Amino acid sequence: MNRNEFLKAVLAAGLAAAGAAGARAGEPLKIAIANFGDHPQLNAAWQGFEQEIIAAGYKEGTDVTFSVDHVNFDATLVPQMLTKIEAMKPSLILAVTTPVAQMAKNQLGKSGIPIVFAAVTDPVAAGLVPSWDKGSDNMTGASDMQDFAATIKFTRALLPNAKTIGVPFNPGEANDVAMLAKMKELAPAEGFGVAEVGIDNVNDIQQRVASLAGKADVIYVAGSNLIQPAIGAVASAALAAKIPIVNSDDGPVAKDIVPASFAMSYDKVGRNAGKIAVRILKGEKPADIAPSKPVYADHKATISRKAAGAFGMSIPDSFKECGCIVD
Repeated sequence: MNRNEFLKAVLAAGLAAAGAAGARAGEPLKIAIANFGDHPQLNAAWQGFEQEIIAAGYKEGTDVTFSVDHVNFDATLVPQMLTKIEAMKPSLILAVTTPVAQMAKNQLGKSGIPIVFAAVTDPVAAGLVPSWDKGSDNMTGASDMQDFAATIKFTRALLPNAKTIGVPFNPGEANDVAMLAKMKELAPAEGFGVAEVGIDNVNDIQQRVASLAGKADVIYVAGSNLIQPAIGAVASAALAAKIPIVNSDDGPVAKDIVPASFAMSYDKVGRNAGKIAVRILKGEKPADIAPSKPVYADHKATISRKAAGAFGMSIPDSFKECGCIVD
């Protein structure tokens, strides 16, 4: 290849890259956000995503513009939303939640538009990426998977003398079974044993949780589709047995229903997705970027002083300056 041919090849590659990005010289990059619905956690994710990109030096309105669409949790409207977004020729798309990300991958996989997901628990199981070590050709992103090692570490700090974690779970729910296996694997590292209790009917929750009396010093309630919505019943039984609860959702802590939570910060999930987006905007390929997993710092601790007192739990001095205690 002579010099002229080389220069032509370089120019063609540059034009192709600019076309794939959907941006013209002098115009701001368009970033489209496809959200499933208007929800505080999901909104925190895409807002954190935007903020992270701006923090990386992209000035909104000059270097980058954002558009936000959602379908009010109506999955049948997602294809229409994605068609609208594709017509905008964005430089990058943020797909928030597993259903939106899956449809984006299927519908826009050959569009040449890179897609970053956020608020997806297991992108490998969802078929979005081939493994936790790499992205797919057009997609990678940030998971909101609970870090159980971090959760157990928090529980040890909160209850330094506890010996056994009680874990209610639904044997018929794959996520619950996987969670229990992970808790059993990781708990010994912090000096905990695990007392499991299977619950497959919401009407049995109080009785089954009550059976942990004398067997568990603390109860961890994960994001089970059966058990988490009935956290009031779990708390009632645990309160009678004076077994403190560490929950995976901070909502019940704010309402003084349970003493503590260690939950994902969706702002951090969004910021993790934003960091990945910046790498793509600077030229990296999604396939070369492993999806991110949350770490301890990506979680948010919340402790209710009122509920802790009701459960007979004292808050260690190490938490006095945490800014996580609600009165």
